[in-house]
Amino acid sequence: MLRRIGMYLAAVALVMAFGGRAQAQDKLKNHFSDVANKVKAMEDPSAKREVLNESLNKMQSALSTVQGSPLVSKNDKEGIAQFKVTLQDKQDELAGLNGYAGVPDAQLNDFADYIVQDMEQAETVTISLVALLLIILIAVLIL
Repeated sequence: MLRRIGMYLAAVALVMAFGGRAQAQDKLKNHFSDVANKVKAMEDPSAKREVLNESLNKMQSALSTVQGSPLVSKNDKEGIAQFKVTLQDKQDELAGLNGYAGVPDAQLNDFADYIVQDMEQAETVTISLVALLLIILIAVLIL
């Protein structure tokens, strides 16, 4: 009987962990979606560019902070490093650095949507629920 209860509790914990992970991923995606909506509501291309760059910088900062935390496993640190590379590529593309042509002013709305779509389609690397929650918490505090 105890074995059955233990297996049931383990199954419930597993389901809750996946649900929490999904919610954390949704919060991360919602952050980028909110930024895209903010960009599309603006008229001035330089202000749009600044909002996109600032958002990417703040997320990079949050990722760096979490990556340095002793609470984060080695696997999470590797996943965060991959995510940081993806974000750095977006920053480089926005600014026209490291072989990218740069995003023209007329395409900033599309670029904001592209970032959202890329985050939605990407399998959120292998970052645990704890690391995702730390990223969200720090991103909220920075933003």
